[in-house]
Amino acid sequence: MGLGDLVQKAAYLGIGLASYASEKMGEKVGELGAQAQKLADEMVERGEMTTEEARRFVDEMMAKAQSTGPETVDAAQPTEPRRIEILDDDEPAATSASPVDEMRRKVTELQDELQRLRQEKR
Repeated sequence: MGLGDLVQKAAYLGIGLASYASEKMGEKVGELGAQAQKLADEMVERGEMTTEEARRFVDEMMAKAQSTGPETVDAAQPTEPRRIEILDDDEPAATSASPVDEMRRKVTELQDELQRLRQEKR
């Protein structure tokens, strides 16, 4: 597996995750709309709200749900990428480091593969 394949798969993974998140957000907004409509219908039946007020209530709830979704996430994100530090094998591992050891092994394998590809390119 070449470096180009890894980059392509990483790009596809990112696109897939973004698409999945968008679908899930759409589903949740739809569920919220149905719940808001049900609540508004119950309030109209009890005489606590007119049909016009119920319509405005549902519209406002949907607008809030759609406007606070992605903007809330983006507002919490820092302006520059988060830095990731790769630790050397010389550093002591934590006692429950089985996932950490696995990640270190994978990083080492990828570094070896990258070095091999660089040598082949020469």
